[in-house]
Amino acid sequence: MRSYKAHFQKFLSADPKRIHFAAHSHHYWPDVSFDAHVKAWTDAATLADDKWDRVFGKLYPRCQRHVARVLRLPDPSTIAFAPNTHELVMRVFSCLPSRMFWASGHDREPLRVLTTDGEFHSFARQLARFEEEKIVQVVRVPTRPFDTFVQRFTAAARKDFFALVYLSQVFFDSGWALRDLDWLEHLAEQVIVIDGYHAFSAIDVDLSKLASRIFYVAGGYKYAMSGEGACFLHAPPGQFPRPVDTGWFAAFFAMEEKQAGVPYAEDGSRFLGATFDPSGLYRFDAVMSWLEREGVTARDVDERAKALQALFLEEARDLPLGELLATDDRRGSFLAFESARAKELHDLFASRNVVTDVRGDRLRIGFGLYHDESDVLEGVRRMTEALG
Repeated sequence: MRSYKAHFQKFLSADPKRIHFAAHSHHYWPDVSFDAHVKAWTDAATLADDKWDRVFGKLYPRCQRHVARVLRLPDPSTIAFAPNTHELVMRVFSCLPSRMFWASGHDREPLRVLTTDGEFHSFARQLARFEEEKIVQVVRVPTRPFDTFVQRFTAAARKDFFALVYLSQVFFDSGWALRDLDWLEHLAEQVIVIDGYHAFSAIDVDLSKLASRIFYVAGGYKYAMSGEGACFLHAPPGQFPRPVDTGWFAAFFAMEEKQAGVPYAEDGSRFLGATFDPSGLYRFDAVMSWLEREGVTARDVDERAKALQALFLEEARDLPLGELLATDDRRGSFLAFESARAKELHDLFASRNVVTDVRGDRLRIGFGLYHDESDVLEGVRRMTEALG
């Protein structure tokens, strides 16, 4: 197995004894991101106000092309960036029937939303708050049993009209992956948003058949290895041309002109917000360019993670980690174990400087490019020691 550790020396040397098995949560950043971060500062100093010409004239289009290449999207201009996915999803929400959404929930019929019981807190919490205000009425399809999920979700979608359909491609609480999304074509009459944060740059994603139909959100914090502040939305051409929740960057093309009304760009930038810190895009561009130079694809990352997972499961077969939730090739790049001892196990492993993470009763163990077989063997050794 090829080692990429030479490209992660700044993170690895910061704590050489740490075994970091939380690549699905806070992924280590490759060294090229450091120089990119410095470049962001230098450009701000040397260009001052004119830095935005460089950001939007050169950097932004490069980042759009990176996303389009990884997701096999036909048109990079459908991509809009933002500091976080929550901001982007809220902008999509604002496009739904505005008389319903912005009015008091007690005065209007709530919006119907179809989702799952396995969505990350960023969306799940907001949706629950909307429910409290009677802004939405939610149908949550259980992700388990996994084998029948697609059939059950499709049946729910066809049973009634929903203003929004939202689901993850890789579920954060189980690691189970919907590697094939083409079945969503059968839900063509619905507005569909896919949370791809645990899929982007981790598994092979092909949106070429769905580019005109679905919204797709993801970002740089996890497998894109770029840190915070570099999230994106693929917005299908023509869908929701004028978000109600808008920022002035959505009309950046007309900034120096006298504006009549509230103009919007026609491409993905219609979903832009306002002023943001572009350093995340500098890092994202550097990391994506590095991966392209190295010839590393999402499929390569996926295959590497699968090999490390298999080794871990073999070496840790006697450890009481709990029930492995996703047990086949539809798993993403991390292992999720269900156990009443999840928090206790996490803390025990942390005492030996083995970093995992815990979400309720789920212990998650993930792998990335900065791991090799020696990390797995040493990590399992320490876990065994921690368990006495």
